[in-house]
Amino acid sequence: MKKKWLLGVIGGGFMARAILSGAIAKGVLNAQDVLVCDPAQESRAYFTSCGAAVSEDNRDAVRGCEYLLLAVKPQNFPAVAQVLRGETYPTVISIMAGKTKAAIRSLTGAEHIARVMPNLPCSVGAGMTAVDASELSEEARGFVLGLFLSVGEVIETEESLLDAVTALSGSGPAYIYLFLRALIAAGEEQGLSAQQAQTLALQTMEGGLKMARTSGKSLDELIAAVSSKGGTTVAALESFEKDGFERSVLHAVDAAVRRARELSR
Repeated sequence: MKKKWLLGVIGGGFMARAILSGAIAKGVLNAQDVLVCDPAQESRAYFTSCGAAVSEDNRDAVRGCEYLLLAVKPQNFPAVAQVLRGETYPTVISIMAGKTKAAIRSLTGAEHIARVMPNLPCSVGAGMTAVDASELSEEARGFVLGLFLSVGEVIETEESLLDAVTALSGSGPAYIYLFLRALIAAGEEQGLSAQQAQTLALQTMEGGLKMARTSGKSLDELIAAVSSKGGTTVAALESFEKDGFERSVLHAVDAAVRRARELSR
């Protein structure tokens, strides 16, 4: 029996908004084919303005949709699943950090589950998403990949690596913003105005990323290209090394991985 909606969504937060807005804008989804369930009136009003159907009852999404996107906080999911106990789930697409397919299946009984880890830049069409759709049909896999390709780049990987993906690209934008904030503050400390420091830092980051993507050079080669013996860049790099910058990054990513694993329990 054909379902009323193509995609149901439980949880209408920022990431759900980013994904659906991008997919609708790219024509991957028609707004009329989407149902979003969220208890917050503000969230439902947002999706109504986009042309999607809305509901306060999560059972509507489970019962009336071909695919179900789980976009709730992982720590809130057991309570959500408890209310839905006994329902027959459609194909599930989970963007919950740390929640394994086995954990989701044990709470829902769902047969077909894809785990997906997108990141915040999906909201500007520049997301990075990792997908494990290994137990889905080719048709369902194609739907999932198309949905997330509409908001950025996608790689496929096995579920065992998704905690690492979460720590690297899922949380990664925050690391970049932290570094930019520190770089801007350092510029201000040296006498630049806040606007000057921000313009310099943002364009430097953007230009550096473009070179990393397009130059064909390794990161070590690019670092060497900016550095000259006894020069300013080398002085800064030596300071980074003395302060343990790279080791600090390794520790931060490891902390994020460990937290993702804690959330799976």
